[in-house]
Amino acid sequence: MTVNEKKQLLATAVKAAHAAGDIMRRNLMAVKNINEATQCDIKLELDMRCQRKIESMLTRAHPEIGILGEEENAGDVESERRWVVDPIDGTVNFTYGIPHACVSIALQQRLAKRNPYGDDYETVIGAVYDPFTDELWTAIRGQAAKLNGKKIRVNSGGLREALLSIGFAKDKKTMEYMMPFFAKLAPKIRKPRMMGSATLALTYVACGRFHGYIESKVRLWDIAAGGLILECAGGEFWRMPRQSGEHTYAVIASNGKIRKQVERLCGRLDPDGVLS
Repeated sequence: MTVNEKKQLLATAVKAAHAAGDIMRRNLMAVKNINEATQCDIKLELDMRCQRKIESMLTRAHPEIGILGEEENAGDVESERRWVVDPIDGTVNFTYGIPHACVSIALQQRLAKRNPYGDDYETVIGAVYDPFTDELWTAIRGQAAKLNGKKIRVNSGGLREALLSIGFAKDKKTMEYMMPFFAKLAPKIRKPRMMGSATLALTYVACGRFHGYIESKVRLWDIAAGGLILECAGGEFWRMPRQSGEHTYAVIASNGKIRKQVERLCGRLDPDGVLS
C-alpha cells in the first residue's frame, strides 16, 4: 500500500469510529436493551447497532476488504487485508452509564510468514475513539502515533512508580489465574487500575497515562488497534496466542521498561493460564 492509500484507509476508519461513537454518546444514559448476559459480561443491542453502522461505512468505502468483528463478520476475513472491529470496548461500563468505553477499528495485512508473536497478520492502521472524552488515537505502522492529531510517546517510568492496568477476563479460571499477579504487583507499584476497557488501557499506555497493562485472556478486536498505537508510540506490545480460543491472547503492554520486572516478580505470563 502507498502512503496515500494508508491515509485514505485511516480516514475511513476514523469516520466510522466517529459515527459509532456518536451512537454511544447519545445512548450513554439510556436504558439499554440486553441481548445476552452472563455473570461477567453483557451484550447489548447497541453493540450490534454500532457494529453494523461501522460495517456499512467500511464496506461502502472498501467492499473488497472483509471485516472481523466482535459481534459478527462480513466478507472474507482470511484475505490479504481485513478490518478488525470492536464496536464498543467497555460494554459493561457503558451499560451502567460509566463513560469509559470506546470504538476500536484496525486494518490488518497478511504476513508472508508468521511473526515471533505467532501472528499471521499484522496491524498497519489503527483508530480508537473515546466519545465521552472526544479523544481519537490513530496510528499508521512506521509513523508516530497521535492523540487528536498530536504525536504521543510512552512515559519513561519504572515499576515502582507505575500505574498498571490489570485485566480480569470473563471466566473463573482466568480470573483466578490473575489474582496472584494482582497480589504480588499491587504492593510494588504506585497504583493498580481496573477500568474495564482493554483498548483504552493500551492507548493510555501509549500516551503515558499508564506504564503498562497486563491480562491473560483478551481477544484480537480488543487489542489490534491499540497495540499498533502503543508500538508507534515507542512502547512494547508483548503478546502470545492462547491455544484455547481463536483470536485470543495473553498480553503485557508496557513502556518497554517494566515487562521483565513484572516477570521477575510474578513469573512469566502464560497464555494458557499456568504459572511458570
